[in-house]
Amino acid sequence: MARKSHTLFTCQQCGAMYKNWTGRCNKCGAWSSLIQQFDEDSRDEKSAIGRGQMSGKSLDFVSIKDLEVSDEKSRISTGFKDLDVVLGGGILLGSVAVLAGQPGIGKSTLLMQICAEIAQNHAVLYVSGEESAGQIKLRAMRLGANSDRLKFASSTSANDIAKTIESGEFDLVIVDSIQTLTLAEIASAPGGVSQVTNCGNLIIRAAKISNTAVIIVGHVTKEGTLAGPKVLEHLVDIVLNFEGDRYGGFKIIRAIKNRFGSTTEAAIFEMNQHGLAEVENPSAALLAERQNTDGSIILATLEGTRPILVEIQALVTPTNFGYPKRTCSGFDLNRLNLLLAVIERRTKLKLNDKDVFVNVVGGLRVQDSAADLAVCLAIASAVAGRKLAEDFVVFGEVGLGGEVRSAYRPDQRIAEAKKLGFAHAIAPATVRDEFVIPVRDLRHTLIEYVNE
Repeated sequence: MARKSHTLFTCQQCGAMYKNWTGRCNKCGAWSSLIQQFDEDSRDEKSAIGRGQMSGKSLDFVSIKDLEVSDEKSRISTGFKDLDVVLGGGILLGSVAVLAGQPGIGKSTLLMQICAEIAQNHAVLYVSGEESAGQIKLRAMRLGANSDRLKFASSTSANDIAKTIESGEFDLVIVDSIQTLTLAEIASAPGGVSQVTNCGNLIIRAAKISNTAVIIVGHVTKEGTLAGPKVLEHLVDIVLNFEGDRYGGFKIIRAIKNRFGSTTEAAIFEMNQHGLAEVENPSAALLAERQNTDGSIILATLEGTRPILVEIQALVTPTNFGYPKRTCSGFDLNRLNLLLAVIERRTKLKLNDKDVFVNVVGGLRVQDSAADLAVCLAIASAVAGRKLAEDFVVFGEVGLGGEVRSAYRPDQRIAEAKKLGFAHAIAPATVRDEFVIPVRDLRHTLIEYVNE
């Protein structure tokens, strides 16, 4: 008797399955994310469980004392010191990483530079399903990737790529990108939930069997998160997010997930005619063109464990409409609205009839809670038309009661400010240092330093 074919609808965001199409996924809340796929009776749980129970076998197990720890020599340096730190010490053989970023930000450029460095001592394969051999050749010539150990293949077949990885001929394989791959056994279009999940599973299995390091390029959504089902993030060992302005400014790589290292580190790059280059002293580069005007405050922040001084700019103007506008670049808009509410409630500044614009210079995106005090001072400075002293830096978190709270690793922030010639830091009172001017609440800080 022929097996029945069932129609299922799968959410592209979370992988949830439904028998009927709905406009919104009930599990993750995404709209218009359900796509149709066919499943030949594999949803019959009783038969699937029964078959699985009959085919299973007892596992081979050993004492945890006898387990071997991977040797650090199995790591390969990327040629970028900071990127090695983000990865936990370099690329680990047998690991699978996903590099995600918006189109044109420099993912392929970075990977070709990594290939050029690693191919000096290791066998490397670059597989592209998006670009032609001519395009890859031009990029390789521009970046100096001309080693005989670096090989190229053009394919969108996950079956062929996994078989090549499983052969063990290469130490590193680049797959560009997961959204273009297809599995021969699945009839759906590339980029769908089934294709991405199963292609990812097949490549990961081949990488583990052959102890080959694999870097997979992923696309991002308009919100900046990794495109495709969330299950892909759970399958791989490392998820790297490539952030920044595609047209200029600094670009930052952060590890969203890392099974072999920390997720607090960050690598900062800038694009030049020779490709991507690490920024040795980002603070000096960010402050090189600064003009000390009202609304300009220097924030001592952290990117991972690296201290950086960055300029926060604010512009406050009378609103021309009944509803004031709030806009920010490089800072969370919801956090800005919260800080504006604290300023209005806990101080005498009135901003309900003013448009507020906040900008983080250099294309950086500040996610540090200690940026609160600098943003508040920049807004108050713009309203009052008064400048803060040129040799001051600021950091500290602002609570809903207007209190200034402690910041993470204040000693590193202070050391970076001293190195660049600043004289004082306006910081929480919990920081004990002669360099620091301690403050306890937002109201008295604004009265003391920026209000008329």
